Amino acid sequence: MGAAMITSRFAPSPTGRLHLGHAFSAIRAHDLARGRGGTFLLRIEDIDGTRSRPEHVETIMADLAWLGLTWDGPVVFQSDRLEVYAAALARLRGEGLFYPCFCTRAEIAEAMSAPHGATAIYPGTCRGVDARDRMGEPHCWRLDMAAAVARTGQQVWNDAGETIRAVPEEQGDVVLARKDAPASYHLAVTIDDAAQGVTDVVRGRDLFEVTHVHRLLQALLDLPTPRYHHHELLAGPDGERLAKRHGAPTLASLREGGMDGRALADDLRRGQLPKGAFRT
Repeated sequence: MGAAMITSRFAPSPTGRLHLGHAFSAIRAHDLARGRGGTFLLRIEDIDGTRSRPEHVETIMADLAWLGLTWDGPVVFQSDRLEVYAAALARLRGEGLFYPCFCTRAEIAEAMSAPHGATAIYPGTCRGVDARDRMGEPHCWRLDMAAAVARTGQQVWNDAGETIRAVPEEQGDVVLARKDAPASYHLAVTIDDAAQGVTDVVRGRDLFEVTHVHRLLQALLDLPTPRYHHHELLAGPDGERLAKRHGAPTLASLREGGMDGRALADDLRRGQLPKGAFRT
C-alpha cells in the first residue's frame, strides 16, 4: 500500500475533557499519517446522547490545535449517521444473528459467575426465548456470537506487523444496540472506519480485546479490515495508567494554565511526561 493511501483517525467521545492519555494516542495516530504523507481524520463519537456535550466538542478541537495537530476534511459526528447503523442492524437481524435481551443489569450481574479478574461474559439467558409478546419492554439487541462465528469462520488481523487470530467468542454475546443508544461502540466504530477509508487504526492496548469483535463484524458486514496499532498506555508518575479517575490532568487545564502545547506534544513523542503537568 502506497504511503499516500495511509489514513488514520482520532475518535474521542465528547463525554468529558481529554487528558494526557488521549493526547498520547492522538499524537501517535496523527504522526503515523503525517509521517507517510497520508490523511488524518477527526471523528466525534457522540452516539451516547445522554452523556455527550457540545462544549466538550469545542474543547476537544481546541486541545488538538493547542498540541499542534491538524486534521483533514470535515469532522464526522456519529449522531449524524444513525440511519447507517440502523441499516446494518437490520441486515444482521434479517440474517438471524440478533436476539433481544430483556435482562436487567442486576439480573445479568447475578447470572455471571466469572472468577475474580476474568472478563464477565453474558450467559445467553435470553438466547432462544420467544420474545414476540415482550417487545414493548425495555431491551437491548445482542449478537448471537456462536451463529456469527459459524457464519464467518476463522478471521485474522494485522497488528503492528503481527498476525492475530480473532477469537470473538471470548467476548460472549455482545450488545450491538440499546434502547437508549441506537448502536454500540462496536458497531458504530467498525462501520465508520470502513466508511471513512481508515487504513490504520491507532489506539490504546486497552482496546485490543474488543478488536476481536470488530474483526468479526467486518466479516459479517463485508467491510475491509484496517491495520491495527495497539500501543502501550501512558502511565503517570505513580505507574498507574493515566485516566480521569486516577487524577490525570486534563489538556484544557494545562492549556489554561499556560503550558506550551507543542512542547508537551514533543515530550509525549519522546515518551516523557511534561514537566509541571503533575503536582508533587
